[in-house]
Amino acid sequence: MATGTTHRGMLTLADLCAELQISRSTFYDWRAKGRAPRCLKLPNGDLRIRRADLDRWLATMEDAA
Repeated sequence: MATGTTHRGMLTLADLCAELQISRSTFYDWRAKGRAPRCLKLPNGDLRIRRADLDRWLATMEDAA
């Protein structure tokens, strides 16, 4: 279970990386290439990922496989 999960079904970057078992650098590489799930950038610069966006993104990865 993710410990940093915020209200409203949003994940922190640490939560996302832990769930997908990837490093932050892998996530940033995917993001630079347009292959990461949709992210929200907060005013303080932190990223959040909606659970629904992650689930949709994972479904597209299944379809592509």
